[in-house]
Amino acid sequence: MHLRYSYRLYPTAGQRQALARTFGCARVVYNDALAARKQARKDGLPYPRSADLQKLVITGAKRTAERAWLASVGVDPLIQSLRDLDTAYRNFFDSVSGKRAGRQVGLPRFKSKRDNRQSLRFTRNGFRIRGNGKLNLAKIGDVRVKWSRALPADPSSVTVVLDPSGRYHASFVVDVEPQHLAPLDTEVGIDLGLTTYAVLSDGTVIDNPRFLRKAEKKLKAAQRALSRKARGSKNRAKARRKVAKAHAKVADTRMDWAQKQTTRIIRETQAVYLEDLNVRGLARTRLAKSVHDAGWSTFRRLLEEKAARYGRHVGIIGRYEPTSQVCSTCGVLDGPKPLSVRTWTCGACGTCHDRDLNAARNILAAGRADRLNACGGPVRPGVAIPRRAHPVETGTHRNADRTGRKPRAAGAAGIPVL
Repeated sequence: MHLRYSYRLYPTAGQRQALARTFGCARVVYNDALAARKQARKDGLPYPRSADLQKLVITGAKRTAERAWLASVGVDPLIQSLRDLDTAYRNFFDSVSGKRAGRQVGLPRFKSKRDNRQSLRFTRNGFRIRGNGKLNLAKIGDVRVKWSRALPADPSSVTVVLDPSGRYHASFVVDVEPQHLAPLDTEVGIDLGLTTYAVLSDGTVIDNPRFLRKAEKKLKAAQRALSRKARGSKNRAKARRKVAKAHAKVADTRMDWAQKQTTRIIRETQAVYLEDLNVRGLARTRLAKSVHDAGWSTFRRLLEEKAARYGRHVGIIGRYEPTSQVCSTCGVLDGPKPLSVRTWTCGACGTCHDRDLNAARNILAAGRADRLNACGGPVRPGVAIPRRAHPVETGTHRNADRTGRKPRAAGAAGIPVL
């Protein structure tokens, strides 16, 4: 499996100029290739291949007076910018045809030199790690790296990123074998929320850190100072970097917290079950700022990535499962309740429930039922089997295993950033 390791870079003034020149050249090559494909489509010509585009916008362009400066930078990041354009088109076509899940992806757009985030990718031919720990980049030089930890294997590529706050990072991609942990017999269901970030089915409560809310006062002051600066002035550029640094601090703190929480949960449990929340819909309500501050999607993605690496299971139940309306003790549907109701008593068995803890237990029960496919078995712990399952209820195939299907393996949802 592929992992991504990120480190801080500290280039010199001359290296920063060389990186800025390479950023610009890669952007121009990307835009020229995109313009060539758009023009071919407009003229009704065949779709230009990547090899033809490379000869047109890189090899051939270097011989012209308008693009002769492309020869001053390494060719590897220029070629990789064309690969990025191919990926963008592939994502668009897969999204239109239905092969790509999620919201629809639009056509590639032209890049701007005013984009706050710039990136370059180097393959094995464009970089090497020196014996003194510096990162050598083609036609840029040896850049100092802050090695916070050792790389587990030789990297296959490195991406140099300039973020809006002016920091440089080197993101290495390495290929390693999964490190499966010892199997455990513990499983938990997690109910995510805003009052408390997460409530586990075993009673564990994770408080909501609210990083953005805590930094809101400093952010407002920095943004007010930015609004007073004249557009195009150096003072406005300084104020913009100050705002970007404040936002970067909040994002880094949130990511560090999420990494630690997800690592602890994965190490202590064999299977984790979550609810498929409609985050995009909740982000359109009056709770939008709190929803974005919580970072539920990042929390789920980190759990899935680490589960794939360490041999754990992450199950997602449907978003329409009535986890807050069903009694986790007797299974009676008690009906919908407003968010102001935090505790309620079941009318059938008389059990007093905490709303979040009851939802977490129902998520655990629904996740177990979906994973083990225990037809005719109890969905919730402690509930008796009402009747024996008939053979026709064991599954869609007549020769299916009567005891349950094999659990589904959790797939990686991306490249983990650890």
